[in-house]
Amino acid sequence: MSKITVENFTKTIKHNTVLDNINITFESGKIYGLVGINGSGKTMLLRAISGLIAGTSGFVTVDGVRVGNGKHPRNVGLLIENADLWPYLSAYECLDILNTMSEKKITKDEIKALISEFDLDPESKKPFKAFSLGMKQKLRLAQVFMSDPDLIILDEPTNALDEGSIERLRERILNERAKGKTILLASHSGEDVRLLCDEIIYMNEGKITGREIIEKNE
Repeated sequence: MSKITVENFTKTIKHNTVLDNINITFESGKIYGLVGINGSGKTMLLRAISGLIAGTSGFVTVDGVRVGNGKHPRNVGLLIENADLWPYLSAYECLDILNTMSEKKITKDEIKALISEFDLDPESKKPFKAFSLGMKQKLRLAQVFMSDPDLIILDEPTNALDEGSIERLRERILNERAKGKTILLASHSGEDVRLLCDEIIYMNEGKITGREIIEKNE
């Protein structure tokens, strides 16, 4: 399972420091919540860990391998910044294409079961561009879990979801933690953070300003 080390990581964009000397380690088998106002650095830190950006200084390693500059963690499930899928393809077609790109391929029946788990119809021909915001979010979440990732990165995962879908997502996240996965969760929902996370990381102005262990009554 995935261990993440962020060491002396600073990211500057157009003379604006968006991440300021971040030093933190994330262990497997835990859910970490990133909390802070918009612009606090939560999404940028997730982008750094997923290898989507490189630092101006410092580095990120996942299982001892540096990421960034085009190198991403192996076996990561990623939901970040509402990435679009293929606009004219159905839910099944979108995941089927992603499945062909994955190191951990699943069967057609497993793809359909995953789509159904997120309350979408695997037989529907409706194209992604015609989905509601909630349907798009559900399909993005389905692709996160499709390859049984060791590292799961979720940026505002409950956006546009109904209460029933939120409950099912919470259950899925907790099941993944029970398997020993490393889960990073950025959310504006204090309820999600308190219910799900083992530790909360507070951020402001690109810095980590505090950490809080959440005691679980399990």
